[in-house]
Amino acid sequence: MAVRLGELLLRDKRISSIQLQEALTHQRAHGGRLGSNLVKLGFVRDEDMTAVLSRQYGVASIVLGQFDLDPSVVRLVPAETALKYQVISVGRSATSLTLAMTDPTNVFAMDDIKFMTGLQITPVVASESGMREALARYYETPLSSAATVSAADLVSRALEDLGQSGDDGLEVVAESEAIDAATLERQGGEAPVIRLVSALMLSAIQRGASDIHLEPYEREMRIRFRIDGVLHPVMAPPLKYRDPITSRIKIMAQLDIAEKRLPQDGRIKARFNDPGVAGAPVTTREIDFRVSCLPTLFGEKIVLRLLDRDQLRLDMTRLGFETAALARFETAIRRPWGMVLVTGPTGSGKTNTLYSAISRLNQPGVNILTAEDPVEFNLAGINQVQVKDSIGLTFATALRAFLRQDPNVILVGEIRDAETAAIAVKAALTGHLVLSTLHTNDAPGTVSRLVNMGVESFLVASSVNLVCAQRLVRRLCEHCREPDQLTPEVLLEAGFSADDLHGLAPFHGRGCRRCGGTGYKGRVGLFEVMASSEAIRRLILDGAPVSELRSQAMAEGMVTLRQSGLQKIREGLTSVDDVIRETVM
Repeated sequence: MAVRLGELLLRDKRISSIQLQEALTHQRAHGGRLGSNLVKLGFVRDEDMTAVLSRQYGVASIVLGQFDLDPSVVRLVPAETALKYQVISVGRSATSLTLAMTDPTNVFAMDDIKFMTGLQITPVVASESGMREALARYYETPLSSAATVSAADLVSRALEDLGQSGDDGLEVVAESEAIDAATLERQGGEAPVIRLVSALMLSAIQRGASDIHLEPYEREMRIRFRIDGVLHPVMAPPLKYRDPITSRIKIMAQLDIAEKRLPQDGRIKARFNDPGVAGAPVTTREIDFRVSCLPTLFGEKIVLRLLDRDQLRLDMTRLGFETAALARFETAIRRPWGMVLVTGPTGSGKTNTLYSAISRLNQPGVNILTAEDPVEFNLAGINQVQVKDSIGLTFATALRAFLRQDPNVILVGEIRDAETAAIAVKAALTGHLVLSTLHTNDAPGTVSRLVNMGVESFLVASSVNLVCAQRLVRRLCEHCREPDQLTPEVLLEAGFSADDLHGLAPFHGRGCRRCGGTGYKGRVGLFEVMASSEAIRRLILDGAPVSELRSQAMAEGMVTLRQSGLQKIREGLTSVDDVIRETVM
């Protein structure tokens, strides 16, 4: 804009140059926009700030604190969208929506809301402090969530800059560079693509995302975050910035930007300065982004997997095991030899369970070796090997080497082929405890999977101590969960018995600011633990079908994945819909 806010305020003699400098210093230290900091410091009243913003942007202004808004009009814009763009709807007619905005030049926000509501957008400007209070009032938004608001605001501003600037310059960022709000504010003069990518990564961290998906299509580019196992659209940058954004990420991950025909994998290491809760000291968290590039029809699709050491739960009692299942699992990993297998699809928390197990076993007198692809987290006191198929360092090769390293415990990231399976079984039968994963649907099905891979049934019966199948379901938000009015038919179909219905009170999430309007916050595990008994070993030796193994295991007390989910419903931890989606009867 031609005239900056500070210049306007000085020209109107609403503030002094000393006050402006003090506000700028406060802004650098605490983030936020200049106007918000001036109001916070008491240099300018909110009403005066709004009037100046009106002149700066050339649109009408509104002091949100002086109006009682119609909740039905406010709800035309979802909470997540309102928070992302810092907007709130204040009035509507048959064809238009009056939208209060902290930045009425944000055409992307107006386009999104126009598409969402089908109404023409008439912008009016409001101060940032007034907007924050209005969002808290009408969307039940906690004022203490400044960190998340800041991240969303940074993404919005960076995206706006993309639309206004043709500067596609790129700059390599050192792996150790901290990614935080203060750093991003200082990057104001840098290329907008750089700031957009950094702001996306910051926003993903603060929103608790596990993955960032950047997807090119013929006429658009879509960016989504996977939060608690579900993908959520975040933004759609202009298509002309597809290649600069892709190149920026590939440079940060030290990949070949000229190679666009083959898949590539890389890694970005970053430090995130986390302000935590109000009044708490700033803490520094190291986070890795595992980068995967895949050539598609209209460009390279990129997925960044967030590996946050602070989110790794190494306390097995907090993973979601039922009491009896946890006791069986701990007994199996305490045995001096044999095999413990964890099964489930990608993203079901298998790595977390295995890391929890070896952390429990990690003692000065125990030699633990792991072969992983990739090594997701560094664990002190454990010897971890990164598998590299391109140079011949496969799981099987690493396992052979491990047997000459005097191990007590061996962790194999995944049993993928017959060779790896054979060596793992051999290690389990020669005095080593072997932990590994397989991709099977349930615990009993793991036996047939090993046999199909070429392992003799008598070796399976002798080596396998325990199989644990698992899934992750979304945890209901503690702040907005409420009783779910479900019919008895739905509950019976889910697996509850008629006797269970008495006193059963399932919950669902209403949706609030703390959970981003989803009704869920975090995830909890469902576990199906099958321990090897003499009866189960005999069935394996006899080549019994999976159905017989399952029946015998259940007779011995195995809780199935669906039954584990039903228990989580009874405890109010998750919803019926999530359990039905993730498990079968």
